[in-house]
Amino acid sequence: MKSPSELSTLLPTLFTGKPLEKRFRESIIWRVWDKAVGQPIASKARPAAFREGTLIVAVTSPPWMQQLGFLKRQLMDAVNGALGEEMITDIHLKAGILPPPYFPPPPPPRRPTRPLTPEEENRIREETAAVHDEELRAAIIHCREVWLSSRS
Repeated sequence: MKSPSELSTLLPTLFTGKPLEKRFRESIIWRVWDKAVGQPIASKARPAAFREGTLIVAVTSPPWMQQLGFLKRQLMDAVNGALGEEMITDIHLKAGILPPPYFPPPPPPRRPTRPLTPEEENRIREETAAVHDEELRAAIIHCREVWLSSRS
C-alpha cells in the first residue's frame, strides 16, 4: 500500500472469504435505504432486520403498511438497484417503532490552522533530511506541517 486508505474501503477485503463477508454486504442495506426509497417512505418505514433474503421493515402505522404492501416490488427493485445486486427477495412489513436512521458519522471538526513560520519550515526540512525515500519523506513533512499549523 503506497498511501493510507479509508477503513471503509479496507473492510470488504478484510472479510473476503470469511463468515462475516455476507453480513458485511447485508449491512449496506441500512446505508442505502433512505436514498433508495425516498424521504417520504424512509420517514415512515425503516429496515429492522434481514434474514435469508427477506428484509423486515418496521412501519409506523397500518395505513402505511397497507400502502407499502402495494409497493413491495418497487421497494425491492429500488434497494437492490442501490446495492448493485439482487440481495432482497422479499419484504416483510411489521408495525412498530422505527429504528434510528443510518447516518454516516460527521467528519471531525477541523482545527483552525495558521501559516508555518520560516523557522518551523526549516526545522521540518532538517528533521526529514535523513529520510531517503521520497514518498515517505513527503508524508512525514505533510504530517508535521499539519500538526504544527494546527497548534496555536
